[in-house]
Amino acid sequence: MDTVNKIRNMAKEQLKSIVLPEYGDKRIIEAARIIQSEGIAKVTLFTPEMIVKKEQERYINEYYDVYKGKEADIEVIRKLFDNTLYYTAMMTNEGKFDGLVAGAVHTSSDVIRACMRCIGIDERVTIISSCFIMEVPNCPYGNNGTFVFADCGVIPEPNARQLSRIAFSAAELTRKVLNLTPRIAFLSYSTKGSAKVKSGDRITDALKLLKELEPDLLADGELQLDAAIVPEVAHIKYPNSPLGGKANVLIFPNLEAGNIGYKLTQRMSGARAIGPLLLGVNKPASDLSRGCIVDDVVDCAAVTAIRAR
Repeated sequence: MDTVNKIRNMAKEQLKSIVLPEYGDKRIIEAARIIQSEGIAKVTLFTPEMIVKKEQERYINEYYDVYKGKEADIEVIRKLFDNTLYYTAMMTNEGKFDGLVAGAVHTSSDVIRACMRCIGIDERVTIISSCFIMEVPNCPYGNNGTFVFADCGVIPEPNARQLSRIAFSAAELTRKVLNLTPRIAFLSYSTKGSAKVKSGDRITDALKLLKELEPDLLADGELQLDAAIVPEVAHIKYPNSPLGGKANVLIFPNLEAGNIGYKLTQRMSGARAIGPLLLGVNKPASDLSRGCIVDDVVDCAAVTAIRAR
């Protein structure tokens, strides 16, 4: 697929160091081999034997100083740092790796918590969310079938401010990784008040907040999916939309819609779904699905490497 090949080739242009802390999973081991052999990134399959005890103790104390009120006691924190996930997240924060990819073994909450507490949240955005790069075969919409879907994995019921930050972060990724101009649609089952929806005011406020963050972003909402991506439908339902039915960044109103939307697209159209890619983290990180295949790991590592440039 064209987008996937472009992403892998772009990653090769400027090698970055990516750490894979889930050393015992066969998919991760094979992905590390491919990443290394194809020259996609400088990859480290991090095992417990690589943990330096003195450094581990320093990380434990640093973590305890900040988060002692959120964990039971220092012994609980010590157990966290016996896990390569937390240890490598701290290493990534210090710049010893350029990015981190995990989630094949750990739950999303484990990966997100480790990234949030060890790597930190981008102060421009102030929230962590996620997105998928979707490549839909034989699709004339978006950018020849290429889209960014957000948020599909983190925030269950985003408020207006959170929706604006999700859109801002997804737009940034669209520019950097795909080299595309983001055209953002806030999705709903209503198009500009065609039905009374709870999310209508929330989306209106989110659009306003997004414009305050980046006035020149091309964005609109609320829009039904067909009015967002099909020019002929957009002309009928909302001819004044600045998107003109050509959205390539789809912002879902809640996590249920986002998660169902990406999986439906993936399974019914044979689309490639790269992600979840975490947004709003100080260093690039990806939270794999536990149902991922080897190619998913390789593609997430490539995206993570590009984002680290």
